[in-house]
Amino acid sequence: MINTGSRNCTSLNGSWNVIIDPADGGNYRQVWKEKKALSKTEFYEYSFEGGPELKVPVDFNSQLPELTYYEGTIWYKKSFQFQADKKKRQFIHFGAVNYLADIYLNSQLIGRHEGGFTPFQIEITGSLKEGMNSLIVKVNNKRQKDGIPGLGYDWFNYGGITRDVNLIETGESYIEDYFIQLKKNSADQIYGWLKINGSKLKQSICVSIPELGIKYKSTSDENGLAKIEFTAAISPWSPDNPKLYKVLIEAEQDTIIEEIGFRTIEARGTKIYLNGNVIFLKGVNIHEEAPLRSSKAVSDSDFRVLLNWAKELGCNLVRLAHYPHNEKMVRMAEKMGIMVWDEIPVYQNIEFSSAAVPAKISLMMREMIKRDKNRCAVITWSLSNETSPGLEGRNQCLIALAKECRMIDSTRLINSVFCSQGYNNNTFNLWDPLYEYFDVVSLNEYLGWYVPWQGPANEVKWKINFPDKPLIISEFGGEALFGNNSEPRDAASSWSEDYQEQIYKDQIEMFHTTPNLAGLCPWILVDFRSPVRMHPIYQAGWNRKGLISSTGKKKKAWYVMQKYYRDMKL
Repeated sequence: MINTGSRNCTSLNGSWNVIIDPADGGNYRQVWKEKKALSKTEFYEYSFEGGPELKVPVDFNSQLPELTYYEGTIWYKKSFQFQADKKKRQFIHFGAVNYLADIYLNSQLIGRHEGGFTPFQIEITGSLKEGMNSLIVKVNNKRQKDGIPGLGYDWFNYGGITRDVNLIETGESYIEDYFIQLKKNSADQIYGWLKINGSKLKQSICVSIPELGIKYKSTSDENGLAKIEFTAAISPWSPDNPKLYKVLIEAEQDTIIEEIGFRTIEARGTKIYLNGNVIFLKGVNIHEEAPLRSSKAVSDSDFRVLLNWAKELGCNLVRLAHYPHNEKMVRMAEKMGIMVWDEIPVYQNIEFSSAAVPAKISLMMREMIKRDKNRCAVITWSLSNETSPGLEGRNQCLIALAKECRMIDSTRLINSVFCSQGYNNNTFNLWDPLYEYFDVVSLNEYLGWYVPWQGPANEVKWKINFPDKPLIISEFGGEALFGNNSEPRDAASSWSEDYQEQIYKDQIEMFHTTPNLAGLCPWILVDFRSPVRMHPIYQAGWNRKGLISSTGKKKKAWYVMQKYYRDMKL
């Protein structure tokens, strides 16, 4: 179900007992059964009592020194009291668990989930006991060859139960899902649907927007679906006017309270239009990592620091790379008037040819869309990043995924990021055939860092095989260690702030003459942890492409980008 904040929730966050299982012996010993010695000759070689405790929702890597680079199994246990109401249904809802999760309740396996960044739930009606209950979660963050993402990626593999865990109670019938947004290309037609879950599927439903005097009534059909469609004189949401309306969604046995904004987003020709007006996407990339400490971002204060920095930079968009970030981050961005680029971790060398992978990708996309589809700040679903055209099955999978995404939600831009362009004789050749299936041409280019300039920045030429689409440069930049002014400052090997600053100055020179340019996302807002970054002096396990250092200090390139965004008229 969506919008857990409006449900009857009991939080299971806090301290959990854990067993650290690097040899993966817990399955053999069946630790979820929590057996106790009943005679003098019995003993068991495991126990949750007397061992370490970990906080939830927090990654495990940042909580104990011995877990810093741990990739493997940890068993989590939470005991909780429950008093049953036979007229109610109960669910365990996880905001995210990275990466594989097996869920046991009172010694019984009740469900499994794969994927580290999307929510899932398991119905436990009838499985809870009066009094004390035991919830055990086997978590394994080991990289999977056929996982999403796969074996190799350039960010830190934070493991554990990394988002909220809630026990949710509903009536026998409840509102499982709903979609309420402006109709595509309309300024006043609100449409969508509502879905009832339960034995009574045909019910009277009502969608109210008190501020607008709207009270739309209908009836769900034999499948529990009710169509929503009405006209409203709304004030459209935008970065300058992040207007959200209180929306009441009612069925006969359930009521959900939402905050929803209404806007249109579309690509027409080489421009992007928000509410019918041309807008330039002044973006920045962000990883879900807590600023100023080495851990995953989990709290409102973490999200607020990151988003305030984005606003200070002059951004109207954040690309939440390279996976769905915490729902609280998306909702906070929406309230602050920041557009959101939502993405699934189909990253680089995915095993598209594996029989199971396309289905895993599709499920992850659908989980992301289900969670965030009512967030008007989300203007694009991004379905991949830097996948190689040479990967077997890649084209077929992403084409099918784009079509599926458009069928689920046609109100947003559909996007995938590629870096398969050629660059010769100071000319970009954007040829990837998959651009045909997406609304924008999104390009990662690192001129001045991974690729040397071949001529003056303002003389770069462009050959775009799909010239009738907007171009977004979704990554550019270079690395610099804050405070480093090593000589020679004009060499990449210096890792100097001056060199990074010059990259940004040159990039901006190029932007002035770049055709179809409709948006930018420098890589990246803040330095972030990445074990594949191994230079002992300048990196030491950090990707240093941030405009801000890991200690919160602004680099010289920050001010270059900030001035460019602030001087821009659109």
